[in-house]
Amino acid sequence: MTEAQHRAPRGGLGRAVAGAARGIARSFAEERNLRIQVAVAVAALALSVWLGTGTAIVALCCALVIGSELLNTALERLADALQPDPNALVGAAKDAAAGAVLVCAVTAVLVGLLSMGPALLERLRGWMA
Repeated sequence: MTEAQHRAPRGGLGRAVAGAARGIARSFAEERNLRIQVAVAVAALALSVWLGTGTAIVALCCALVIGSELLNTALERLADALQPDPNALVGAAKDAAAGAVLVCAVTAVLVGLLSMGPALLERLRGWMA
């Protein structure tokens, strides 16, 4: 068996994509923060398209935040399954993962302000003039 065959999921790409889609759907259904982040991402992308500014970078930032939230969710679920009782190390790991999401979200907001802020201010000035 080759290295690639050893690492490939059984059932091929379709099965792997289906599993990933199940994970996203379940996380979306169960995680309030993920639903909020998706709503904000849709709004940010719509605003970027409307303003005609940096849509690719906004999409990348949205994906970074949503991806980090999915990883945080995975870590929390795995930690809870392996250590259901309170544990300081598990708590610290969960806090660090949540901190990673926060760093990504704050960075996304800053990138959004830098990439869309000037165009948004220009539009607002035009409406108020």
